[in-house]
Amino acid sequence: MSLGATMKLAKISRRKFLAATLLAAPGVVLADATLVEPAWLKISHQKVGRKPAHRFVHITDLHHKGDRRYLESVVETINALAPDFVCFTGDIIEKGRFLAEALEILAGIKAMMFGVPGNHDYESRVSFEPIKKCFAAGGGAWLLNERRDISGGKINLIGLAGNYNAQPLPPSLPQAKNILLMHYPCLANRLGGLKFDLILAGHSHGGQVRIPFYGPVLVPIGCDGYDLGMFQTNAGPLYVNPGIGYRKNFNCRFNCRPEITVFEI
Repeated sequence: MSLGATMKLAKISRRKFLAATLLAAPGVVLADATLVEPAWLKISHQKVGRKPAHRFVHITDLHHKGDRRYLESVVETINALAPDFVCFTGDIIEKGRFLAEALEILAGIKAMMFGVPGNHDYESRVSFEPIKKCFAAGGGAWLLNERRDISGGKINLIGLAGNYNAQPLPPSLPQAKNILLMHYPCLANRLGGLKFDLILAGHSHGGQVRIPFYGPVLVPIGCDGYDLGMFQTNAGPLYVNPGIGYRKNFNCRFNCRPEITVFEI
C-alpha cells in the first residue's frame, strides 16, 4: 500500500473513531448517571481549625426507598471510619412505609448519631418518636431546636428543626466547638447575628447533575446559592453535603457522587 493510501485510510479511520465517540458519549453519560454514580459512595475530608481534636462524620438526605443493601453499605462505611460521632441533617425517607427499615439499618451505626429532620421527614407525616428512640439508643439524639453537649463539654451540637421559621438556640459554651445542624442551607443567612464554628446542611443534593464548568442543572428552593461544598457565611463556615440518596423520580447523579464527609475540628 502506498504512503498516500495509508494516510487516507488513517484519516478515514480517525473520522470514524471520532464519530463513534461522539455518538457513544450520550450513552456513556447516561449509563454513568443512572447505573454508576447513584450508589458510588465518595468519602470527603474537611478540616476546621488549626488543631483538630475531634473527628466525626456528616451524612444527609438518605431518601430511603427500600434499597436495603445500599443503605447497609453506607452504615458499613461509616463504621469502618470509626468516627467519634455522626451528624445527620435531614430527609431519612420520602414515604412513611420505609421508615421502619431505614431505622433498623441506621441502628447498626456504632457511633452516637445526632440529627435533625428535613422537609421530606415532615411531608411523610410519620411520628418522630421511633426516630428519637433510634438515635437515643446509640447515645445520640434527634434534635428539634435542642442542643447537646458532648465530649466533656468540648462539642456543643445545636439542632434546628427542618422548617423556614425555626430559630436555633444560641451557642452556650464559648470554650466549646459550636456546631449547628440544619436542613436548609439558606438558613445560614437568617441566623440573626449568631456565630458558629461550623454549620452543616443538606437539602440541595448538590444538584445531582452538575455540568463541568457550569454547575448544577437544578437546585431545590431553600439553598440560596449554597449548593455544594464549603462556604464562608456571616454565621460561620457552612458545609453543604450532596447527600446519600436522590429526589423522588430523579434517580440519577452526574459529576455529583453521594457523599460521606469526615470532619476534623
